Amino acid sequence: MKETYYTVEAISKMLEMHPKTIQRYIREGKLKATKVGKAWRVSGHDLSVFMNDSNIQVEATERKSLADRISISSVIDIDVSNMEEAMKISSTLTAAMNSKSEEYGKTSLSVQFLDTENKLRIMVWGNAAFMEALMSFLSHYS
Repeated sequence: MKETYYTVEAISKMLEMHPKTIQRYIREGKLKATKVGKAWRVSGHDLSVFMNDSNIQVEATERKSLADRISISSVIDIDVSNMEEAMKISSTLTAAMNSKSEEYGKTSLSVQFLDTENKLRIMVWGNAAFMEALMSFLSHYS
């Protein structure tokens, strides 16, 4: 059976750690590695031993549903009558973001009032469930 080898960069992405942290583990002897040219390579076996010894858990990407792997960004323009209305909508959205459910994960919201056009520009980023809830909220907002 052929052994699989991983680069420092691949391991850092897999374990969600900085590459320099992985290099430090190699330097300290916590993670066994072999130098190939100027780069380090870690066998699958040695990575597994390191993860067991360090009690590191990794959730495989293959196990995540498609919905959990989707990130959506959107720009939404809302016609407003004045800045006061824009501030009211902005405050409501900010409050909703601050009290959102954990199922929505990492999200981002920024707003901008376009004075010359009387528009509120909303820029959002998040998973599919978050975007669905936000769009539903906006469509029912009055």
